[in-house]
Amino acid sequence: MRVLMFGWEFPPHISGGLGTACYGLTKGMTFIPGLDVIFVVPKVFGDEDQDVVTLLGANNMKVTRTETDFEGFLKKIHYIEIGSHIIPYTDPEEYYKLVNADKTGAKQFVHTHFSGNFEFTGGYGPNLFQEIGNYAFVASLIAGEYQFDLIHVHDWLTYPAGVAAKQVSGKSLVVHVHATDFDRSGGKVNPGIYEIEKKGMEAADRIITVSNLTRKTVIEKYGINAEKVFTVYNAVEPLAETEKIQVPRGIREKIVTFLGRITMQKGPEYFIEVAHRILQKMDNVRFVMAGSGDMLTRMIHRAAALRIMDKFHFTGFLKGDDVYRMFSLTDVYVMPSVSEPFGISPLEAMQSNVPVIISRQSGVSEILHHAIKVDFWDIHAMADAIYGILNYEGLASFFKKHGKDEVENLKWENSARKVKEIYDQIIV
Repeated sequence: MRVLMFGWEFPPHISGGLGTACYGLTKGMTFIPGLDVIFVVPKVFGDEDQDVVTLLGANNMKVTRTETDFEGFLKKIHYIEIGSHIIPYTDPEEYYKLVNADKTGAKQFVHTHFSGNFEFTGGYGPNLFQEIGNYAFVASLIAGEYQFDLIHVHDWLTYPAGVAAKQVSGKSLVVHVHATDFDRSGGKVNPGIYEIEKKGMEAADRIITVSNLTRKTVIEKYGINAEKVFTVYNAVEPLAETEKIQVPRGIREKIVTFLGRITMQKGPEYFIEVAHRILQKMDNVRFVMAGSGDMLTRMIHRAAALRIMDKFHFTGFLKGDDVYRMFSLTDVYVMPSVSEPFGISPLEAMQSNVPVIISRQSGVSEILHHAIKVDFWDIHAMADAIYGILNYEGLASFFKKHGKDEVENLKWENSARKVKEIYDQIIV
């Protein structure tokens, strides 16, 4: 079985958990005999680990034809009108404003005067919507040139690409929901993104969600038939002993860490307030906020207003070995997410013998037993939990030992096998 898989990022070029999850899942799939993955990203940088998967960059796909035609597999086809000085699918809204027409012996025509390669940043810049549209166009070309049995797409940025590939090939489509705009926006969804998500989910033959929390959102907020939505939990990449990085502490104080995007979804403001409360009770502790995001400046100002900056550190975005260097210094890891579809970072912390405190509003709380769970808004309970772990060695040792044992059984190979079972439901 060959799977044509579309993602938006792949290690080491990541901005969060999405790329990490894609890497882990594709590596887990290498344990399944007969399963082959072609993984497409907007841009291949050249330093990605391609030992476990074949990476194909949309930026390397040559577009040399002024008229591209594909043999129709349905009588209903779509005509897409493109101006002479713009590239196809200027934005996702235009992509979905297709003019439907019923024809016999259908072919699909995409008219363009563009010749060469589409440029992709491979990131999340100001031209994101345009790149999503261009990616969908390239996906239609890839689907016409490569042999595969099934399409699998990761998160909303790749849904138009998956739909385009399905229209060209007639193959089944699996949509993998790592997060929805309800998570990212705190409920104030972007209508354009919601439309892309909904249309992608409706076009999918099967939907995979990373938690039951996300599954409920997909069914209730997007009106999707529950019978085609399945939960497959994420896992964590095992670390060899030689890969575990230890950094000399240099200080005697305890360290409490927040690691993630500094956005409303992740609840960084609750971490700041908890730090203030802890510092009123004990002095031998420092707090670290590792990450970047639109709320970073606000968080710095809030910490300054509370007069705790002498005990508070902002590191910026960390990835790769730097993450594990940070965990090697950490005594407690806190994830106070307001809405977290899953959350891989607590698993990475537990791997590193770090006790974790997570919000009940996270998908990972559904599977973890040796983590302290609190409501994101309950800063009193969160402060009590942190204080207890920092001051009672028996409590800290309990969560270190049993937490590490627990995550070592959460393997990507097992997640991949569950995904394969979903593939088997729709492969004819």
